[in-house]
Amino acid sequence: MEKRASSVRDRVTSFSRSSLRGFFQRNLFVLFTVAAVALGAILGFSLRPHDLSLKEIKYFAFPGELLMRMLQMLVLPLIVSSLVTGISSLDSKASGKMGARAVAYYMVTTLVAVFIGIVIVVIIRPGKGSRDSPVTKSGHIEPVQAADAFLDLIRNMFPPNLVEACFKQYKTVYKKTVYTRNVTVTLNFTDSLNVTEYDLRANFSRVLHTMQTVEETVPVAGSSGGVNALGLVVFSMCFGLVIGNMKQQGQALRNFFDCLNEAIMRLVAIIIWYAPVGIMFLIAGKIVEMKDLAEVGGQLGMYTVSVIVGLFIHGLFVLPLLFFLVTRKNPYSFIGGLLQALITALGTSSSSATLPITFRCLEENNHVDKRVTRFVLPVGATINMDGTALYEAVAAIFIAQVNDMDLNFGQILTISITATAASIGAAGIPQAGLVTMVIVLTSVGLPTEDITLIIAVDWFLDRLRTTTNVLGDSLGAGIVEHLSREELQNQDAEMHDSVLEASEKPYQLICQENDTINHINSETTM
Repeated sequence: MEKRASSVRDRVTSFSRSSLRGFFQRNLFVLFTVAAVALGAILGFSLRPHDLSLKEIKYFAFPGELLMRMLQMLVLPLIVSSLVTGISSLDSKASGKMGARAVAYYMVTTLVAVFIGIVIVVIIRPGKGSRDSPVTKSGHIEPVQAADAFLDLIRNMFPPNLVEACFKQYKTVYKKTVYTRNVTVTLNFTDSLNVTEYDLRANFSRVLHTMQTVEETVPVAGSSGGVNALGLVVFSMCFGLVIGNMKQQGQALRNFFDCLNEAIMRLVAIIIWYAPVGIMFLIAGKIVEMKDLAEVGGQLGMYTVSVIVGLFIHGLFVLPLLFFLVTRKNPYSFIGGLLQALITALGTSSSSATLPITFRCLEENNHVDKRVTRFVLPVGATINMDGTALYEAVAAIFIAQVNDMDLNFGQILTISITATAASIGAAGIPQAGLVTMVIVLTSVGLPTEDITLIIAVDWFLDRLRTTTNVLGDSLGAGIVEHLSREELQNQDAEMHDSVLEASEKPYQLICQENDTINHINSETTM
């Protein structure tokens, strides 16, 4: 009995050790990243009393800047290669259905996020009371009219120069033009003079031609730095469709982009080991950079709570519920496989920079089909911004409440539509939502300079909404894969049949050769 008991204890201890070792091996990156977040917060708060200069803070945060540069270096080839390989590997019917499902998911979740944000900010009313929030008039952002913003969105979808689209986006700027024009002025004398009937017919009026100087603000072509991801996405999707329809002729190009995508993913596997170090210094640098923690209080604190509650409801209840209703699977176990990507999004504050790690988590941890991830994720990182849309709706109504402005139903509806459209045009880079906020405020006539009210806490909220964006993209990939499983299975079956046919041909040739040899031998023996 003692031997049996000791052997059982040995088995239990060995099993616990092996399972514990396996757990650490599977979640090593996640554990490192969580530890990096905690260490970054501790390091940042411990350095605040030392009053570092801006130059010293810049040098201190350099490892975090290095991580951002590494990840952004991979964004461009990853978007192009993943989209081209993903769409070219699908037939036109499958890609069309998959694209329609993805776009429908993006629109529904974004509208739901905007609705949640509006309901929460109307209920909590974070901007009520006197205007005592800290306002700095520096950092004025030039407003862009809503019509020009929508036109810029369409222009960026079709870049005239693909090389330029790799580092520049189209952006409307305003130029004041002064010109002169002819103005015709009619002077009527009958009101002030007492004239006869003959004079009235002869001198009823006099026409004067004068020159008038007119000053007009005209929208002209401009640009802003950053990858035009929307234009590259549209081009890559069209290019992938063309390659897929070329069948055997396009096989060489398909192989090239497959190889490129695999090489980029191997680079991601190398860079991911450096990610915890960069995240630690990014978070610590932001905490040290904050001027006064006391500023985050009062109305600004309630505004922060409103955004956090909205993101929490949308990210942890609405999106998982939608995932469960469609797939009938546990959404939280699916989210568990995304922890590395979510924490990276929290640290980097960029959905585009997190894209390589999101690919890795979905394909390796959650076993999502590569054909789905390569198609859905790059598009989602560009146009699916649930967190950004929710934040813009909350911020716009908060600014209206601060200025004691009552918005009617039409203005709230305008905010919801504009926030949805503006989130599509938001770049996947840190604090890109502040730029698109101008569009939302302009659409309902709110003062754009009041954006400075929310800059003090935007660095923190930007990380949370980026995490929500990445979560929405990832759950969308799982939903689209579930809805597209029949098309994917049919494509796998067709590919399997073609492989069998190709393997059967040599066998048939061998049989024919054997029959021929046997026939010749039989003739010679006769």
